[in-house]
Amino acid sequence: MGAVTQAAGTRRGPTDRQPVSRILRVTGPLIEMEYTGGIAMYDLVSIGPDRLPGEVVAISGDVVTVQAYEYTGGLAPGQTALPQGRSLSVRLSPDLLGGIFDGLLRPLSGAGEWLLPGTQQAAAEERTWSFSPLVTEGEQVAEGQALGELRDAGPVRVTVLVPPGCGGTVEEIAGAGDHPRDAVVAVVGGTEVAVGALWPVRRPRPVRERVDSHEALNTGQRVIDLLFPVARGSTVAVPGGFGTGKTVLLQQIAKWCDADVIIYVGCGERGNEMADVITELAELQDPRTGGRLADRTVTIANTSNMPMMAREASVYTGVTVAEYFRDMGLDVVVIADSTSRWAEALREFASRTGALPAEEGYPAGLASAIAAFYERAAAVTTLGGDRGSVTVIGAVSPPGGDMTEPVTAHTERFVRCLWTLDRDLAYARHYPAVSWAGSFSRDVPVLAAGHRTAGDPAWARRRDRVGRVLAEADRLADLVDLIGIAALPARERISVLAGRLVREGVLQQSALSERDAYCGPEKTAALADAVLAVTDRCHELVDSGVPAASVEEVDFGPLLRAREDTGPYDAAGVAARRDAMLAYLGEMRP
Repeated sequence: MGAVTQAAGTRRGPTDRQPVSRILRVTGPLIEMEYTGGIAMYDLVSIGPDRLPGEVVAISGDVVTVQAYEYTGGLAPGQTALPQGRSLSVRLSPDLLGGIFDGLLRPLSGAGEWLLPGTQQAAAEERTWSFSPLVTEGEQVAEGQALGELRDAGPVRVTVLVPPGCGGTVEEIAGAGDHPRDAVVAVVGGTEVAVGALWPVRRPRPVRERVDSHEALNTGQRVIDLLFPVARGSTVAVPGGFGTGKTVLLQQIAKWCDADVIIYVGCGERGNEMADVITELAELQDPRTGGRLADRTVTIANTSNMPMMAREASVYTGVTVAEYFRDMGLDVVVIADSTSRWAEALREFASRTGALPAEEGYPAGLASAIAAFYERAAAVTTLGGDRGSVTVIGAVSPPGGDMTEPVTAHTERFVRCLWTLDRDLAYARHYPAVSWAGSFSRDVPVLAAGHRTAGDPAWARRRDRVGRVLAEADRLADLVDLIGIAALPARERISVLAGRLVREGVLQQSALSERDAYCGPEKTAALADAVLAVTDRCHELVDSGVPAASVEEVDFGPLLRAREDTGPYDAAGVAARRDAMLAYLGEMRP
């Protein structure tokens, strides 16, 4: 079990006696205990008679500061605390897929209605896995190489890998058959390898190298895939005030994006929203496999009424699980909703330690903590030589919609894409309410090259044209409010019309529509091309002398309804609507 022990961050042998410490002070999630030797930063500690989990966050002289991951009511000075001699770690195994866990990756399926302190320690229901070896005894293997495949792990290919730091001769390999999670299935270079293994959540799993990704993560949401695309292995922030549709947008991405595995982290959000996510994922059919979408999803639920500091650990737990599946050569998306609640946990604990506060009471290390989380996203070459990626999408909930507050401002510095949700669009019932003026994507140049390679050389030009149409319509909107549409020149009146057609015919999308909840890349391109072709024809008409009012009175309903009336991949149906509209406009004369 040598490799498993090292991966878990254990420094002592299993027979070493751990020093027992006494609690000195308890104030909410902060616990101070005496230093008795053999304790290091980020060590896991069992606290009090219920053995509540906590983590060492500071050592000063003979006092150790611990942040507790459970409710500390009833703890008192003089009670004992037992250092565990290892970092806060989670067990990574195939039974994570389809499961629901708390912020420390403890299963919630059998936890009951109320989560009482010290009662969540039971392991998940034991099951066996059908192991099929991929190597033979005597074969030389390196770290990260697949030793065997778990045939019944669900819709994604799950493998047992040689642990990091291990390699050599395969001395033993289990035959084909069923094995439980903790069963040893191989011995490599004197190290036993089990189906599952521990890994410390604050330590990134090693890779061979980070690589540039030229492939977009298709989300099925047109405003994102067309205007603000994200590359696999990149990072996204989704800031927006209350009621702007953050949770619905993130749920849509979780349901429809083309990643292999989804890690959904409910970080301090309301319990009813988390319950809705779990219910919908369980009922939704996976468009890729035909099975349940939940079978390739890992849900980490740490809602607003659950222990606050477990919320702080939940984002690291989520990204560690993502790296586990990434190392198998899979594309993984981590959705954290929301990082603002995670930052509030940092602020709460910092205030109890007496740390000097920075802006709005947040700790001075807030920016570093945000950067450390997002930098774990990457497209990589794994230790085994496969390509995998972790894409991180984090919601931000600025109080009162203030985009200048610290969490939002710092997050914008470190992410590659920003999908800002606009309150005015949301109140106008335009969803997704992604602001085309306040959002950006730094992945566009590399993705444009990828689209050219994939056979869509017009992608960058199409995106640029749609952006210019929207910018021109926005510029004219204030003039229309002041002087009225009739006072504008004919071409500018058509520019205002073009902005409306793009907004209503392309960017607007209903999450409740069976046909329009998801949109394939071909249909997205067809809708954009159709609206641009129609607006070009409208400009030609007014240039030839047709009154702008006559063009504005045309019924564009068939074109605008194309997004709802055609299937998710029906680019041909959209093209037919475009041709019919162009033919109708072609009959107009000065």
